[in-house]
Amino acid sequence: MMPPIFLWAYRCCMPLEEIGWLRRGACRTSDPDLFFPLAPTPIQEAQAKAICAGCQVLEECRAYALDAGEAEGIWGGLTPAERRRTRLARPTAS
Repeated sequence: MMPPIFLWAYRCCMPLEEIGWLRRGACRTSDPDLFFPLAPTPIQEAQAKAICAGCQVLEECRAYALDAGEAEGIWGGLTPAERRRTRLARPTAS
């Protein structure tokens, strides 16, 4: 059986090359609802971020979410609002 987060990514049709790092993620055995809650609370956010903090693929996860424009969930220890701010702060290519 696939771990919950891996199953979520599989169902969302992420390309196989994108989910290689996901298999090593600290979230791989976590309940996806923690990272993708319908109505996020500060406690859920903190719990998800705590899992991310010790993750060996934190940078890959964060880079994927920023590059792919992920609009939902905690990715790489960042909330959707934090990712939007990070994208806006990135220098633009000229």
